[in-house]
This record gives sequence, structure tokens and C-alpha cells, in this order.
Amino acid sequence: MSSQTTPSILKFGPFELDRRNFELRRDGQAVKLDRTPLELLFFLVENAGVLVTREEAVEHVWGEGVFIEAETSLYTAVRKIRRALADDTGDPKFIQTVSGKGYRFIAKVEEADPPTPSPVSHAPASARGRSQSWVLWISVACVVIVALLAWFGLRSAQPSRAMLIVLPLENLSGDPQQDYLVDGITEEIITELGSLDSKRLGVIARTSAMQYKNSKKDVAQIGHELGVGYVLEGSVRRSGKDVRVTAQLIQAADQTHLWAQSYDREAGDVLRLETDIAIEVAGQIRLALSGKTQERLAAASRVNPEAHDAYLRGLQGWNQRNREGFEQAIREFSRATERDPNYAPAFAGLARVYSLAPIFAGMPASEAVPKALDAANHALSLDETLADAHSALAFAKVHYVHDWTFAERDFRRAIELDPNNPYGHFFYSNSFLSPSGRHEEAIAEMKRAVELDPLSTRIQCFAGRTYIWARRYDDALAQFQRMNQLDPNFAVNHERLAHLYAIVGKFNEAIDEEAKARTLVGERNESVLQKTGWLRQAMAARGAKGYWEAQLQLSQGTPNPPEAYTSPFGLAIIYSHLGDKNRALANLEIAYSERDEEMTNLVIEPQFDPLRSDPHFADLIRRVGIPSI
Repeated sequence: MSSQTTPSILKFGPFELDRRNFELRRDGQAVKLDRTPLELLFFLVENAGVLVTREEAVEHVWGEGVFIEAETSLYTAVRKIRRALADDTGDPKFIQTVSGKGYRFIAKVEEADPPTPSPVSHAPASARGRSQSWVLWISVACVVIVALLAWFGLRSAQPSRAMLIVLPLENLSGDPQQDYLVDGITEEIITELGSLDSKRLGVIARTSAMQYKNSKKDVAQIGHELGVGYVLEGSVRRSGKDVRVTAQLIQAADQTHLWAQSYDREAGDVLRLETDIAIEVAGQIRLALSGKTQERLAAASRVNPEAHDAYLRGLQGWNQRNREGFEQAIREFSRATERDPNYAPAFAGLARVYSLAPIFAGMPASEAVPKALDAANHALSLDETLADAHSALAFAKVHYVHDWTFAERDFRRAIELDPNNPYGHFFYSNSFLSPSGRHEEAIAEMKRAVELDPLSTRIQCFAGRTYIWARRYDDALAQFQRMNQLDPNFAVNHERLAHLYAIVGKFNEAIDEEAKARTLVGERNESVLQKTGWLRQAMAARGAKGYWEAQLQLSQGTPNPPEAYTSPFGLAIIYSHLGDKNRALANLEIAYSERDEEMTNLVIEPQFDPLRSDPHFADLIRRVGIPSI
């Protein structure tokens, strides 16, 4: 059917399409059909008998200039229409596929329930004309007003930047040993979606997403908790060399299912599968992808299955953030590079692990840093667009090589390449901006990291340190307290809160928080009570000096919680409080020789205020190369 006017209701077979109510009905009963395929069905029916090319269908439904891959979004929509109409592709009654060209709606279409004519008025023609004219003008004015109100309402109600979370995919294999594969694919999909269009789509990071693994919360509750508009969920099943991934996109507010698809691929095609999902999501939320993004997605290639499997096992170790996990990550990322010497993400993974190994795995910086630099540079020689490699390289450069100019360039490059990666903002904030004294910028970047990864205990807790360095102690206290509400069992947060209380002279509160930290890391209750008693007695006897003398005694023994004053840098803080400048500076010299990453915080650490006038301290700042504030 081709017509210059579009009737409000079109009938074909037992079906009716109601444009006014945007509804498909069968024998008077509504048929469930998602928004996109329903819009496509209207277009086909309104052009019944006419060939609708794939290009015309895509432009009409998804909009001109929006990149949608026909083999996925369009085919999926047609398949859903056929399912709703119970149409047989082998013997179609409604939609005929014209091979290589498009589709034709072949059923007879009729207009149903034509409008009832208005009653004839008995008023004089001139009066009737004037009356109709006024009615017309009033109607037009009302329509315009309603349209404007709706437009402004939508403008204010709908954020220009949509937010999405990828829930942890479900492991359907029944084998917990396959969790590394399922979680790894989840993380890669998050990364792929985060790279689409950061100005219009924000993607919640892996750490926060994983908090919902095996959660019983529904989509609406998750959307409310994280402030996201869309939720992507699904499952993974591996059988031999094949992988099946199912995914569905849901609108969080009303739990409307916008799209669903299953993919059966060989293991070597997993990366292509992940880009297909990203393309589908882009179409459903109407993202206009840049030409460069389109080219990158189209260029997704096969990956060596063994190398990719080792890489995902490496990610599993990396995300544990402990010695055992880092050992696993180094072993598996290295195996991935051996299986495929051109696999750039595996080298970037090694760079990340080695750059943080002195912190999480106790590896000497003299051993870890050269390996971090080599791995990062090699990764970038294979693929300059790897944000993680730039970030790891910048981290190593600033903390261990003290090349601040290079570090700022690569931190900014990492954010430019992957603005939705919270750790790009996180490391730029705490490794460069804060140490450089650019506190407002550092706080802004940390807030951006929190927005992208709101349930990350590491990021939320480090935000408190960011405020300490800016000497905004009330904000730091509020942040640590928020973190305790998020996770009261995170030991590092209690230890950092203890440091804050000590800085502001609230030693009883500091002792309480340190006791919590010791208990949470597994120290025996008798030991915790004994050490707490020492601190209280010393403080009661000699005030602040007694507290720091007791801390010095505790630092010599074991066990101690993370970030206690046990390193040379920590001992320098204790001696600074005790007024022993010589020992404080001697310990800072040891920290400098060991390339302690904390040395970049010399200028901003408030507990070194008693040392600032000393020429030796100024020389240390010069050698670390910290930019002048």
C-alpha cells in the first residue's frame, strides 16, 4: 500500500497497527513488541507492496548518520516482527525478504475505523467560518504550547549523557573454574561500551558492576542505586572450542526489554562478538558513532584462543590486588605474550601489574619498574591506542623515574583514549595532580572516578586522602565516614581515618580506628587490646608525644595493618612528629633510594610541615622533581 496520507489504524489479516497508540493488536488484544521492531513494522506496512531497502529502513528507524550494522540490529528487528506475526520465512504471509536488497510487506493492508465525519453545523456560513477559524487557531496554539512544554520537559528531565551498567554475566557452564572466562568477557564488554562515545554514554566500571554478582536485586533497584538508565545482562556458556553469549538490554526505569540476542562463536571470534554487542547497544540508545570509532569496531579481528584465555586468567589475578593474584597475573599475561607476541593487551596487562607490584606484591621497585617500563613501551609499539598502557607508563615514570612532564602527557593521553575508565582519572588525580599541588583539579578527577565506579572501595577511600592532601579535613572525615557506610570492613579506610584523626589531634579516635583496622586484617583480639592499651597509656602520660613514641614502638613489631607507619616513609612521619629531624630526613633518604612511591607526596603531606624549612628536605623535593606549586 502506498498513500500520501497515513491512516491512524491499519489492518492486515487478524492484526491491527494503531499509530495513535503506537500498538500492534491481534484480534483486539495487544501484542508485545519492542519499540524498535514496532517502528520498523509501521514503516513496512505503510509502504506495503513497495521494496524497502536496508539502507532506507536503517535511516528511517535509527536516524540519518547513525551507524548501525544491518546484519545485527536490522535483522534482529525483522526476526522479532516475524515472531510477533507468526510469519514463516520459508512461506511468508507478511514480510518477504528480497535477497541482498531489503524487505517488502506483501499482505493486503486496509484502513480500519475511518474517522467519523463531524456533525453539520446549522450556523450561518460566515459565523461558522469565523468559529472554525478561531477553533483552528486555538487548537494550533494548544498544540504548539504542549509541544514546547514537552520539549523543555524532556530537555530538563533527560540527561544528555546516558548511564549504563553491564551486570556480571552468568556462568551457565555449572563449573566455577570457568568464572575467569565469564568475568573476563564481562570486563571486556564494559571496556568496549565505554569506548563508544564518552560524552553521551557513561559506563559503570567493573569493580562496581561486580558487586551485583549473584545479586537478587531487580533491574529497577540497581538502576536507582547507581543512577543508570540502562542495564545490560546476559550469560556465557563454553562448550569445547565454542562460546555462546546471550545479552539483553533493559531500560531500568520501567524494565522494558529493548533488545536481546544470542551469539554462537568460536573462541577466536570472542572479540568480534563483543564489538557486535557494543554496536547493538549503540543502536538501541541511538548513539551517533564517529567514523574513527566505526573503523575501530569494524577492524576487530580474531584472537589466538590460547593467548586470550591466558589473558583472561591474568585479569582474574590482577583484580585480586594481592601478592597471590599478582603472581598469577604475571604468569598468565606472560603466557599470553608467548602464545601471541603481537597481543598488545597482554603486554599492557604486564605493565599494569609490574607498576603496582611494589605496592600490592612487595616486589622491590628496582626489579618491578624496569619490567613495567619495558612492557608498557612494547604494548604501545604494538597499539598506541591502549589507554591502560599509557596510564601504567605514566605511573611508573612519575613515581619511580620522576619524569613529571612525560607522566602528565601520558596520564592525559590515557584519559583522552578511554574517558570512561575510572582508573585513568584516579591515577591522574593521586599520582600527578595532588602531588603537584593542583588540588581542585585532583578532587574533580577523583569525583569523576567515583562517578564511574561508585562502589569501588579503593577509589572511595582514596578520595579521603585527596581531601587530606588539600587540607580539607572536614571533607576528608565525611568521605571516610561515607566509605565506612559503603563497606565497614575495609581495613585501609579505618587506618587512613586513624591517620586523619592523628593529624587533627584527636588521638582517642585515632586509636579506636587503628584497633578496627588491626582486627579486620585478622590480628588476634588479645594483641589488639594490648596495643590499644599501650597507646592510651602513653598518650595519657605524655600527650601527643607519648602517642607517637608508642607508634614508633609498634612500628618495630608485627603484625601491623596496611599503611601503618612501618616503611621508611612512615617512620619519617613519626620522627617528624617527635621533632627528630635528623632521623626523619635519614628515613626519607632511605625511601628515596628505594624509590618508594610515596616520595612524590613530600610537598603535600601535612605531617612533614616541621621539616619544610630544612635545606635537606628542600633538596629531596628537588631530586624528586616535584613541580613548583
